[in-house]
Amino acid sequence: MKNKVLLIISILFIFTNNAFSQCAMCKAVVETNLESGGSIGAGLNDGILYLMAMPYLSVLIIGLFWYRLNKKEKVN
Repeated sequence: MKNKVLLIISILFIFTNNAFSQCAMCKAVVETNLESGGSIGAGLNDGILYLMAMPYLSVLIIGLFWYRLNKKEKVN
């Protein structure tokens, strides 16, 4: 079990380097668009907040299911 968790954490750390490089590119595209009179940047902040909330919601839902499953096992 420990080996699987360690493997998953290692894989997640390997792929995070690619995610960091996108922030500067998106920011540059949005700034250029706003300077030229576009409206792409208007909803960008809401999209970022939406994407940021998804991992927290997934962990919460998985935690609730796990809690309810363990609670039912203890009752029986």
